[in-house]
Amino acid sequence: MTSFCAEHTISRNTFYKLRRRAIELGQAAVLEPLSRRPGSSPTALGQDIKDQAVAVRASMASSGLDHGPVSVHDKMVAMGLDAPSPAALSRIFRQRGVARREPHKRPRSAWRRFVYPAPNACWQMDATEYVLVGGRKCVVFQLIDDHSRLAVASLVAAAETSQAAIAVFDRAVARYGVPQRLLTDNGAALNPTRRGMQGALVEHIRTLGVEAITGKPYKPTTQGKNERFHQTLFRYLDAQPLAHTIEELQAQVDAFDHIYNTERGHQALPGRITPAQAWQATPVAAPPRPDPARDEPVIPGGPPDPSAAAAQQALDDYEVLADKGRRSRSRLGEQGERAKTIASNGTVTIANTSFLVSKKRAGQQVTACWNATAIWFVDTDGEVITSYPWPDPAIRYVSHHDPSTRSNRGRPRKQPQVSPMS
Repeated sequence: MTSFCAEHTISRNTFYKLRRRAIELGQAAVLEPLSRRPGSSPTALGQDIKDQAVAVRASMASSGLDHGPVSVHDKMVAMGLDAPSPAALSRIFRQRGVARREPHKRPRSAWRRFVYPAPNACWQMDATEYVLVGGRKCVVFQLIDDHSRLAVASLVAAAETSQAAIAVFDRAVARYGVPQRLLTDNGAALNPTRRGMQGALVEHIRTLGVEAITGKPYKPTTQGKNERFHQTLFRYLDAQPLAHTIEELQAQVDAFDHIYNTERGHQALPGRITPAQAWQATPVAAPPRPDPARDEPVIPGGPPDPSAAAAQQALDDYEVLADKGRRSRSRLGEQGERAKTIASNGTVTIANTSFLVSKKRAGQQVTACWNATAIWFVDTDGEVITSYPWPDPAIRYVSHHDPSTRSNRGRPRKQPQVSPMS
C-alpha cells in the first residue's frame, strides 16, 4: 500500500477513503468526484416565500408602482411578511425570468448626488407631456422639494404656459410656504432668462424674494430629480385607465402624489423613508425676504400689468411656436434621413423649419440627414451642400446669411460717412 500511494502521489487517508467508496458504491464511483453540495441548507428560501415575493412584485407592477427588489422588500416588510433581502429577491426575480435586465445602467456609485440641506431651500419645477383619450395632448407640471423629494404640487394644464407654471407654484406656496430658490429648465414658460427674455414666472417669484435658477442648456441632469419623478409618474399613470378630461387626469395625478409622499419609501433618502417623513425630520428653511425695490407684489389672479401685456403676448406666441416645433422635431427621431426637393426659394422644410440650401439648386433632389445636434443636406453625388446645428424649436427660417445683409440683396449696408466738403 505504501508503494502504491507513493506511485500515485496520494496519502494513506485518501487511499482508505477511495477503497471505502469502491466497496460501498462500486469501482466506477472512485473515478467520479463526489458532490460538494452540503447535506442541508437551513437558510435556503422555501418555494412559498419565493412565490409570495413574485406575487407581491406582480401586484405592485399592475398598480403602476416601482417593483424592483428594494421596493418589493419594503412592501413585504410593511405587509408583515417574511421578506428576503433585496439581493435574494434580485436572484429570485432573475431565476423566475421576471427581472428587467439593464446591463448599461450606470451603478449608483457613479453618480454624484447634490442635496440642499433643508426643506424649502430649493424647489424644482418641470413640465412633461401626457395624452388623454383620443390622443389629445396635455401637460403635467410637477413641483418637488429638493431636500425631501416631497411633491409639493402638481397641475395638469392644456399647454405649457407661464400662467399654468405660476398657478402650480402658488398652489405649493399656499401649502408649504415660500422657498428660497426655484430651479427650472430654460423653457419659455419657466425661465427664458438665458434667451434674453424676462419670463412671467421669474417676475412673479422675484416679488416674493425667491431666487430663480436654471440648469445649463442641453444638460437635463441638473433637473435629474424631476426627470426621475416623471418616470415614476408615467409608470403609475400607464397602469390607470386613460383619462377622458384634464380633470380626470388631475385626480389620478393627485392620487399618485399622495402615494408617492406618504406610502412609498424613497430609495434616495436615508433609511428609505417617505418624502413626507423626510420633510418632517428637518426644520424648514426660513422664507426669503421680498424684493424691497418693488412697491407692490404680484397678486395671483389680479389685473395684468398693461406695460407687460405686449411682452407677455409675444412670449405666449413664442411658447406656441416652440411647442409646435418640439412636437414636430420629436416625430423625426434622434437620427434619420429623408428625400426632399429644394423649393423655388432655395429652401427645404423639415420639422416646420425652412433651411436655406441653395437657390441655384431649386427643383433638385437632396437628402436631408440629421442627428440629435445637427442637420445637413446631401446632393445626388453624395456631396454635402450645407449643414446647420438644430435651431431653437420656435425658429421657422434658418440661413447662413448675416441678418444685416438681407434687406440689401446680400450686399453689406453702407455705413454713414462724413462728407469731405462739410
